[in-house]
Amino acid sequence: MKNSKQDGFSLIELLLVVTILAIVAALAIPSFMKAARMTENGVTWSIMRTISSSQASFYAQNNRWARITEINDRTGNTLGVNVGDKMIRGKFTYEMFPQPSPTDDDLRQKYVITAVRMDDTIYKFELNQSGEIEQVLP
Repeated sequence: MKNSKQDGFSLIELLLVVTILAIVAALAIPSFMKAARMTENGVTWSIMRTISSSQASFYAQNNRWARITEINDRTGNTLGVNVGDKMIRGKFTYEMFPQPSPTDDDLRQKYVITAVRMDDTIYKFELNQSGEIEQVLP
């Protein structure tokens, strides 16, 4: 008889490895997505703090609160991208109330800026003229 030596993996061994990799991926991907969502929420919170401090400076100089686009323009558009009366950064859309375009008289009294992420879970943050940032949703 001929003695043949076979090197390599059997089909069963390959299927076992693929199955283990699929299980690890199924466990790791949701955790990674949650971490990415939490990181973006943290960045949004930081942007809201930056907007709040910029608003205080703007109010001291102009005796009114700034529009969201004015704040973004003053920071060299580092906070996001202006789209009409809104600002977009990542998956969050920042809007200012009163809407649609607050007048200078409206902005002498108060403002509310919201950051909303429309995803599988809706996240919403609000900033008001007192500088309070609140997570409204979820």
